[in-house]
This record gives sequence, structure tokens and C-alpha cells, in this order.
Amino acid sequence: MLNYIWATLLFIGLLVAGLVGRVSGDASVIDAAMKGAEKAVMGIALPLAGMMMFWLGVLRLLEKAGVLEAVVRLLSPLLRRLFPDVPTGHPAMSAMVMNLSANMLGLSNNATPLGLKAMGHLQELNPHKQSASNAMITFLALNTGAFTLIPMTAMNFLNAAGVSHSFRVIVPTILATACASVAAVIAAKSFQRLPGFVAQPDEIISETQSTAVKPAGISRKAKFWLTLLGTLFIGVSALELGPPSWRQTVLDQTGLSAVLAKSAQRKAEAEKTLALKKEEAKAAAATQTKVEPPVWRRVMDGASGLAIPAILILAVSVAWARGVKVYEEFVDGAKEGFQVAVRIMPYLVAMLAVLAILRESGAFQLLEYLLAPLLNMLGFPVELLSLALMRPLSGSGAQGILNEILTRPDLSEMVKFTAGILYGSTETTFYVLTVYFGSVGIRRFRHALVAGLTADFIGMVAAVFFGRLLFAFT
Repeated sequence: MLNYIWATLLFIGLLVAGLVGRVSGDASVIDAAMKGAEKAVMGIALPLAGMMMFWLGVLRLLEKAGVLEAVVRLLSPLLRRLFPDVPTGHPAMSAMVMNLSANMLGLSNNATPLGLKAMGHLQELNPHKQSASNAMITFLALNTGAFTLIPMTAMNFLNAAGVSHSFRVIVPTILATACASVAAVIAAKSFQRLPGFVAQPDEIISETQSTAVKPAGISRKAKFWLTLLGTLFIGVSALELGPPSWRQTVLDQTGLSAVLAKSAQRKAEAEKTLALKKEEAKAAAATQTKVEPPVWRRVMDGASGLAIPAILILAVSVAWARGVKVYEEFVDGAKEGFQVAVRIMPYLVAMLAVLAILRESGAFQLLEYLLAPLLNMLGFPVELLSLALMRPLSGSGAQGILNEILTRPDLSEMVKFTAGILYGSTETTFYVLTVYFGSVGIRRFRHALVAGLTADFIGMVAAVFFGRLLFAFT
């Protein structure tokens, strides 16, 4: 399924970019793809290697100290129901508990290395090494459900944009992520019973067989799509090579020029507003005495700051007290971190490059324009569509859209608070699947993508529902 989705996103991005004039020039989608590929390696994979080594070392100490065993024993009634295929006491249980706990506390960056460790242990139990197991899919569904107790990232964005009382998103985010997590588990358990998602035996092809394999013929259906794609590309090429008036005429006649201009204006105004608010905050901090934060904020910031030191003290002290050679065990646990980061690099490059093309092509603005009447009828704020579409695809892209929404003066507080809830209630599903499955060489995702997108959809619906329920009259 992911093969079709990846190719479709690429084709849509390139064709829309050709239509609106973003194939070449300053706003070239190809430049965006190259930057996305660079970010995949230099901005994500390599920094992740250091975090992987650190947290795998800590995980080894927690395991040797017996802390993880005690936590898993405490949660075993729930874990046995969620993961019946994982034996009690298996290291996968400990890693999954640590990962889900970090996600609940809003420590998403620190949760990824622990999740990758869990996937490695689950792969050890997987009888079909090329297909995702039921336990893997349930685990990833819980990650995409993203149950959160403290949505610190969304709150920070609200504060930076000058939206007061950002703490008001905490309870609705907890409720929305609870709905998404329950939906994720139900979807994972339900879809695994369908015949179309049954795990397939691994493909074993010898060297002699691989050289003898001939390319498959092109079906009539494939010929139709190739013809359609070629025709559309010829039309795009004519717009690119012909006089600029041709493209402008097409955009004017379809009303797309006004949509793109309005979108660019909103983005520029949002960036300007955000920059002004940051300058005002710096000036205020330099000229005024520091204002004491409210008690709730001080407690939440303090609890978030103490979470990791508490884990470190617990891991090292208990392991040391039990006679464990803490330094040597930490190093042994950290050794495999860099290898995991290297394995996921190709998957990250493939996904982030295509998402950069799609994001910069203007496809989301066009889709927002087309779906506006339907969304208004359903009661879904049209301004949140781009955020809802981008969130499962790209975290950085969703952050940019969230900033734009929060700094728009023409939007109500209800829309802004709902945007914060929506951002905190969903996860970058494609990124999670790409990184986690790529780290263990899974080729067939089975129903993992469907379950993850189901969780995202329920989380978005719940976010809009609670946003309207709590903030409609603010």
C-alpha cells in the first residue's frame, strides 16, 4: 500500500507544482526535495544516533537494575491483553512501556529511541521477518494514537503566538488523545482479522533466481494511468515552456491565482506577526523585571524538567546498589544506536523528499479551496484543513502551518485553541511507520497504515468536537 501512496504523493506534488509554476525558480519543489533529503540525514538520522546511544544505555541500566521488570509486572494485566503474542517478561514489554510513558509525558524526541529498541525486540519474535506482526502494529497504533498528559509542544506554540491561557488545551487534548488511542487499538485488533491483511510468508530469492527474473508486463489498467500521467505532464510542460501568460490565464480562469495569492499573503503576515511578537517578548524581558509564572505552569515545567533526571538517578543508583558495572553496561547498551540510525536513513530520505515536494507544491491550498463548501457544511473549520492533512505527514510542516494559524488576527480564539488541540492529539503517522519499520527491515506494513490513519482521523474529529464544545463562546 505504501508504494502506491508514495508514488501518488510524488505525482500529485510534481503536477501541481508544474501547474502553479513551482517546478523551477526560487520556489522550486526540487530544491525543497533536496533540502528534505539533507534534513533526513543531517537533521534527523545523525542527531537520532546520539539520542539512540544515550537511551539504549539508560535502558540497559534500567533492565539490569530490575526496574523495568517491576514496571512490566505492575502493568502485566493490561499488556497481556494488548500484546498477547509477546511472552510475559520479554524485553520488548519493557521497551514499549518506556516508549509509551515518554510519549505520555510529552517527551516525544526521547521516546523514538526507546520505540526503535522495542521494534528490534518485537522483530525477534516475528515469524515473518518481512511483514509487520500484530504486536508491532498494535504498538505503532498506540504511538500514532499519541495519548498525552502534557501537550507541552502545543502549549509552547500557543504561548509564542501570544495566545493567552494556553493551559486550557490540556484537558481537551487528554480527552482527544484518549479517543484516538482507543480507536487505534480497536482498529489494529479489528483489521488484523481481515483476509486482506494476513501476514505473508517471506520472499526468499536466490542470486540465480534474481538474475533470471524478467520485468512483469504492463496491464491495461497501468497503461491507462501511464497515458493519463503522460498527458498531464505534457500539459504541465507546455505551461512551463510556453509564455507566462498561458499559466496566468489558466490560474485566473480557474480562480487558483486568487487562492495562491491569499495563501502567500497569510503566510507572510503570519511570519511577520510571529517575528514581531518575539521581538516584543525580548524587549519586554530586557526592560522589565521577570514576572513569576503561575503555579500550574511552574509545576508543569518543573515536572517535565525533572522527568529525565529522575530516570537517570533511578537507573544508575539502583543498578549500582545491585553491583552492576554501570559504566560498562551503559556503553554496551549504547553500541547498537548508530547502526539503527544508519539503517533508517534511506527510508527517511525517500519519505521526507516526497513530502517536501508535496508541501511546497501548493497542493494543500488547492485542496482547501476545493473542499471548503463540504467542510463548512460538516462544521469542520476550513482553516484547519491544511494542518489536518499535514500532521500525519510531516511534523515540521505541521508546525509551520500551526504557527500561521495561531498568528492570524482574523481567526477566532476557538479556531486557534482547536488548532493546538488538533496538533497535540495526532502524530506524524508516515514518519513513525517509516522510521520504526525501516529500522527492522519490514517491507509489508499490512494494516498498520490504516490503523494509524484511523487513530489520526478520530483524534482530529475529537479535537474539533472538544474545541467547539469548550471554546465556541470565547
